[in-house]
Amino acid sequence: MTSSEARVRDVLTAQPVIDGHNDLPIAFHELCDYDLDAHDLSGSVPQLHTDLPRLREGQVGAQFWSLWVPQDEHSVRRTFEQLDFVLRLVERFPDALQLASTAADVDAAIKAGRVASLMGMEGGHSIGESLGVLRVMRELGVRYMTLTHNNNVSWADSATDEPVLGGLNDFGEEVVREMNRIGMLVDLSHVSADTMRHALRVTSAPVIFSHSSSRAVCDVPRNAPDDVLETLARNDGVCMVTFVPYFVSQAYVDWVASAREAAEKQGLDPNEPETRKRLAEIYGTPKPLATLADVVEHVEHVREVAGVDHIGVGGDYDGCPEFPVELPDVSSYPALFTALADRGWSDDELAKLAGGNILRVLRAADDAAA
Repeated sequence: MTSSEARVRDVLTAQPVIDGHNDLPIAFHELCDYDLDAHDLSGSVPQLHTDLPRLREGQVGAQFWSLWVPQDEHSVRRTFEQLDFVLRLVERFPDALQLASTAADVDAAIKAGRVASLMGMEGGHSIGESLGVLRVMRELGVRYMTLTHNNNVSWADSATDEPVLGGLNDFGEEVVREMNRIGMLVDLSHVSADTMRHALRVTSAPVIFSHSSSRAVCDVPRNAPDDVLETLARNDGVCMVTFVPYFVSQAYVDWVASAREAAEKQGLDPNEPETRKRLAEIYGTPKPLATLADVVEHVEHVREVAGVDHIGVGGDYDGCPEFPVELPDVSSYPALFTALADRGWSDDELAKLAGGNILRVLRAADDAAA
């Protein structure tokens, strides 16, 4: 073990990783329809990026489990089913997991040696345009809501859909204010840059990006522009840098664009699953691999623009088929922190990134609600 690895082990023992976004609920649904008897998460589950042994190896002290469902007429019901899965998951492994909704809950779970299990809804479609559903979700322990997913909702524009509103409409502003009132974090991952800016003007509490990186480093709409990161710092929020290759590697993004163009020239639909699997063969060039160095570049840039008090990690494990080669699953967090330690990050700075910053935001949201 190197001196940096030993330092990181000690830092993450004192302040374990609090990750902003993990898609285990939908991945487990797709794997076995939420059947906790089908795959034992207390042992190795190689079909997934997440199981309890790897969470321990990764020194994860708290996890926001993402409640993501397709955007259709069944979204609200399916979100409740995902919430039920998280509750049953925690109930199944009481020695390893502990339900959490507040910063104090997170502290108590970590002190007890368990992974604090928080929840976040990924997309405003999960409330069905109902503030009543929003309030019930908060009562049941959901701690954040991403305002959109990949498609617009009637009251907010998404990063990956055609803009309609130029941000939020009146109801969208009401949603943000109600989230502030009840202590639910506003999550700006997935929303358009104009929605980011609009929500930051409306909110009275710190906001988060649960799993986004820097647009200046990797130019995709899902990432946060520098002016938004500057505003985020004034808001006292936190950007939790994600590890998704398409959001961290410009070479990866450029390769995908060229490969899709090559497929279209051959009369193929690049959105078809079979075509997507064959893009490297069709394009004739291997896909570049995203790396730990790519993620480090995003972490450093967000720190430079927003400041060390406004950064965290949101890996998005089990929400994407592949990850940077040195960060394959939830056991990998120490590799990132070791790389940063080697670049001169202090123990205090590493602890802020690991979880100190998001704990501050949770406490601020509770204070704003109170």
